[in-house]
Amino acid sequence: MNTPAPILVGQIGQLFWMRVEGRGSFQNSVQVKRCFQTMIEKGERHFVVDLEHCPIMDSTFLGTLTGAALNLRQSGSGEVSVLNANTRNQQLLTSLGLDHILDVDHDGIKYCSERKQVCCELNTCADEMPPCPKEEQAAQVLAAHEALTQANAENAARFRDVIEFLEQELRLGHAPSSAH
Repeated sequence: MNTPAPILVGQIGQLFWMRVEGRGSFQNSVQVKRCFQTMIEKGERHFVVDLEHCPIMDSTFLGTLTGAALNLRQSGSGEVSVLNANTRNQQLLTSLGLDHILDVDHDGIKYCSERKQVCCELNTCADEMPPCPKEEQAAQVLAAHEALTQANAENAARFRDVIEFLEQELRLGHAPSSAH
């Protein structure tokens, strides 16, 4: 199995900045979810997900970002902004209807001054995170896909089989070895 892409994090002005250094996937989605949860508990409400070095995202990673944005909406304040998405990632966000849940900067104009600070200010998130048990990974894959269907009803048909499979595996106490 490939090593998950590192996630760099840091406080840039009033923003909590998260940069994906490689593929956004089920392998680093628990790490991202934990990071969002920790920072939301500390009172952070404005997040930037920087995809400058992220060539592609899978559905679990997209669902993890969506889940965080939905949680912030339900709490009444906050947002998840997506910056520097390449054409493929923008297509994924749009085709899944997530560009209405996530604040996607299509034009590259948001947070110009903060972008300049990023290289000096970010640290690796994984240094602070304990390893992820397979059961937690499978539960996160399920939660991510449920968030995708909550964000856009059209996604229910796309991810029905994945959701049913994961629900069954978790009910039986099995964690799929490579859920995504």
